[in-house]
Amino acid sequence: MAARSSAPPSHGEPPRSSRDPVIAATRRWETEVLAPQLAKSPERKDRFRTLGDIPVERLYTPRSPRSGSKEIGHPGQYPFTRGVHPTMYRGRLWSMRMFSGFGSPEDTNRRFHYLLKHGESGLSIAFDDPTLYGIDADDPEALGEVGKCGVNVGSLDDMRRLLAGIPLAEVTTSMTINAPANIVWGMYLLAGEAGRVPWSRLGGTTQNDILKEYIAQKEFLYPPRPALRLVTDTIEFATRHTPRWNPVSISGYHIREAGSTAVQELAFTLADGRAYVRAAVDRGLDVDDFAPRLSFFFNSHNDFFEEIAKFRAARRVWARVMRDEFGAKNERSLWLRFHTQTAGCSCTAQQPELNVVRTTVQALAGVLGGTQSLHTNSYDEALQLPSEDAVRIALRTQQILAYESGVAESVDPFAGSYFVEWLTDAMEERTQKYFDAIDQMGGVIAGIERGFFQREIQEASFRYQRDVESGAEKIVGVNAYAVDAPVRVPRLKISEEARRLQSRRLKELRSRRDVTRHAAALERVRRAAEQETVNTMPAVLDALRAKATLGEIVHAFQDVFGRYRERSMY
Repeated sequence: MAARSSAPPSHGEPPRSSRDPVIAATRRWETEVLAPQLAKSPERKDRFRTLGDIPVERLYTPRSPRSGSKEIGHPGQYPFTRGVHPTMYRGRLWSMRMFSGFGSPEDTNRRFHYLLKHGESGLSIAFDDPTLYGIDADDPEALGEVGKCGVNVGSLDDMRRLLAGIPLAEVTTSMTINAPANIVWGMYLLAGEAGRVPWSRLGGTTQNDILKEYIAQKEFLYPPRPALRLVTDTIEFATRHTPRWNPVSISGYHIREAGSTAVQELAFTLADGRAYVRAAVDRGLDVDDFAPRLSFFFNSHNDFFEEIAKFRAARRVWARVMRDEFGAKNERSLWLRFHTQTAGCSCTAQQPELNVVRTTVQALAGVLGGTQSLHTNSYDEALQLPSEDAVRIALRTQQILAYESGVAESVDPFAGSYFVEWLTDAMEERTQKYFDAIDQMGGVIAGIERGFFQREIQEASFRYQRDVESGAEKIVGVNAYAVDAPVRVPRLKISEEARRLQSRRLKELRSRRDVTRHAAALERVRRAAEQETVNTMPAVLDALRAKATLGEIVHAFQDVFGRYRERSMY
């Protein structure tokens, strides 16, 4: 790795008259202060750059070149760089929403009540792999996976068990579900209905971001184009029937977890958002009828300033896209509201207690970047599903930031920082370059089919892993400052009992349902899927009322759409 020059650089400043007092003062500082110091003590032989490989200069001044808006603006005003609300956390703190789910619906229901008792302000449901892939618990493909990385939900009855005793009219719920999101959301609506909570009072978010599945997480069921149609169906249905529900949470989190840079996370996520808005507008929806309830989900990683700049740039780029590209008139349509989760991929199994520190830094970046809600990872997540003690510490981390640190007192306190403003502009400029490349190839789905996103992430991931293995990128406790000591973490074990229980329940469900009504309901799903102008949500709800399982409804859609197999990317 090349050493950084010890000579004072031009620090990227444009040629200006020496009569400019800022430039003149900087040049005096370089000559009289910096040069003698470098002669005596050179800088470290590091590459000074962000985690996303953006070069970082030694010093930023009011004359450092900026590519974006020269106006920082004010909170609650276009382009919302400083936040979507004028008062931000002085008016209302971010929602503290811990990602939770394991075992049977009853197991997770108990965890929900535990978290609400300890101060959580919203639910966030993690589903297991069989549920995420639309597979019933008694399917042979579900063996060994039921309830292991989230809660298993295979029927409307399961959703009712999961939400038992939860005040759905008062608590908002986020559900991390994508390919079968339309079906699981339908379960939630009907569970609320059974509890006499009208749809108009149900508040929450379905992640429902299928495009990022093809790009990063790979939990898809159908080919991209019909899958996008199902997402559009939910946007249309929510616009007409559920005024407090966010039908899509456009997610960069998994793109980052797959190995992308911060810029790629930002650009690819907003590109997906553009694709959903375009699909809904093409469906005939007015942009201002649905855009105010689109939300976003970002990762907060270790590079403190890069993450803050990413969040600030995201708001500015999205506001410009919605106003200039889609002609949105409602101010709320321009808002980029987002949830943040600290970086799971940064958690280490070695010295896991250090993850408390990492999570704190990442959570602080999310708060200073203006997030609307926050999930903090538990220190044991590299080893297992979080234990109760670990998840309580993660929640307390947010509470300490909120009530003890003082960071919630001022809106966008880093605004005006020469470095942060420069970095915000750099993120915006690089995002626009990705937009141009994606548009040139025909949009997001065309990019997915060509493997563009997958290759970009693979290459970024490879470069990072190479730096870790060479020691250029230091991870404390892993390739630096490691210790030879056993890991002592209380273990949370998920037995196979969840699979046995859920399988028995499915058998019992099938034995007591009306066979004729069930078959007719699934046939309605197929007919709706065949007609591109028909919204499929009513047919999904009818199938759930007829006691169809998650896997059965997925298979009905696959009868029409087929399955999707991704080609290998090299």
